[in-house]
Amino acid sequence: MLAAVSTTYGPPEVVHVAELADPAPGAGEILVRNRASTIEAALVAARSGTPWFARLAFGLRRPRHPVLGGEVAGEVVAVGDGVTRFSVGDRVVGLTHMGAGAHAELVVLRADGVVEPVPDDLTAVDAAVLAAGPLTALPFLAVHARVRAGQSVLVIGASGCVGTAAVQVAVHTGAQVTAVCGPRGTGLVRELGATGVVDRTAQDFTATTARYDVVLDAAGVSSYRRCRHLLTDDGVYLTTVPSLPILWRNLWTGRRTRGRRGVVAFTGLRSDAQKAATLRTALSLGRSGALRPVVDATYSLDEIADAHRHVEDEHKAGTVVVRLD
Repeated sequence: MLAAVSTTYGPPEVVHVAELADPAPGAGEILVRNRASTIEAALVAARSGTPWFARLAFGLRRPRHPVLGGEVAGEVVAVGDGVTRFSVGDRVVGLTHMGAGAHAELVVLRADGVVEPVPDDLTAVDAAVLAAGPLTALPFLAVHARVRAGQSVLVIGASGCVGTAAVQVAVHTGAQVTAVCGPRGTGLVRELGATGVVDRTAQDFTATTARYDVVLDAAGVSSYRRCRHLLTDDGVYLTTVPSLPILWRNLWTGRRTRGRRGVVAFTGLRSDAQKAATLRTALSLGRSGALRPVVDATYSLDEIADAHRHVEDEHKAGTVVVRLD
């Protein structure tokens, strides 16, 4: 099979396509012919080894997993002993362990892991995108922020992979959403339901008297300290990117039920059962039209370095997809 491989940390050019041995499913596993995956900011960190604490998860000196990628969407081509949940030919979408191994033509998944059937009215690309940003946005807003109808939500980095999902999830909940993004994404976030839009290149989003029940920094570009005055008395600031200040703030305020809080959460540390439940919710919302899978650009496996470069440039309006057809 062909796969995107990187055996050292570095710029996008360290990722290259190589021929690897075809994997085989063991007991309780399925083999998926992968059709679509995604590239997100976390994957860029896994490839580059920056910031430094990314290496604690991905390998100190070199990548622990040479094939990156977390989302798999395709069809089952083989099943291991004991598998009854899926059959050859079933269309599935799932997540690999530790966000690695998905940028390959063939991927082994645990049949009882984070893997779900793809509804007939969704494409493989749709499914891969719904398995990406929404799996962060949904628990952040529903579990950690407990967003309710009528609340005010500020989404920073609103036009990215997680941001576009967060805007839609908050709108679906009945919240009033203000979106902060670059000029390329302003029209998109309005289409997704944001009632307020701030072009970060033309305006300082913190220079306002507005107050928000939830500030979600989907791009990890701000801080609790910078956003604290934007929070209501019981408001919460959430970020997808860990730093020493937010980890400290989370330690002291993260478990509060009253007062301003700063929270950082890690999607990868949630249990498989929790992630599978979130994936089912994302697919259901995708089918209903409440959660639109927004694709910024599509690259082939041969263009994998360009795809990494595109995400690294941070001018996305949606999710960057890798097709393996």
